[in-house]
Amino acid sequence: MAKFKFTKLEIPDVVLIEPTVFEDSRGFFMESYNYREFEAFGLKDNYVQDNHSRSSKGVLRGLHYQLKERAQAKLIRVVRGEIFDVAVDIRKTSPYYGKWVAVNLSEENKKMLYIPEGFAHGFCVLSEVADVLYKTTNFYSPRHERGIIWNDPKIGIDWPIKEPILSKKDRSWPLLTK
Repeated sequence: MAKFKFTKLEIPDVVLIEPTVFEDSRGFFMESYNYREFEAFGLKDNYVQDNHSRSSKGVLRGLHYQLKERAQAKLIRVVRGEIFDVAVDIRKTSPYYGKWVAVNLSEENKKMLYIPEGFAHGFCVLSEVADVLYKTTNFYSPRHERGIIWNDPKIGIDWPIKEPILSKKDRSWPLLTK
C-alpha cells in the first residue's frame, strides 16, 4: 500500500503530497517522510536542515530563495493552523518562469508541498497561529539569501489577505525581473 499520494501541480515540478493517515479514537499516525517512497516518485533529495516557524494570523513570509550555489529544495508541512503556501518559478529557462502555484496546507488536511530548487517560496497565515515545518536540501546562508516582493504585479499572486504583516526585509525585496 502506498503511504503517499503525489500530485504534480500546474507547474509540474511542484508536487502536492498527501500522506496516508491512520486515525482512530486515540488519535492518528502517519509518516511525514519516507525516502524510498519519495525516491520512487522521483524526488531524490537529501535533506540537511529542518526549520520550524511560528507565525500569527495575517503574517506573510516571503518570497524567499537562495542563489544557485546554495539553492534549496523544500518540503513544507503545517502541524498547527493553516497557511496559503506559494511557489514562484524563477528558473529563467523554464516555460513557467514568473508563474506561481499555491495550496492551502493545514494541520487538518496534513498535506505537504514539495518545492524544488529554482523557486521562490512564501506563505501567509490564515489561522490564529500556524506552526510550519520544512526540510531543506541546503543550509541557510545569509549571504546567498534573496527575495522578491510579495505583491509583484507581474507575478500577480492572488493572496487571500490584502494587508499582510511583513518583516522589514520582506517589505523591501525587489520585483522579479522578466
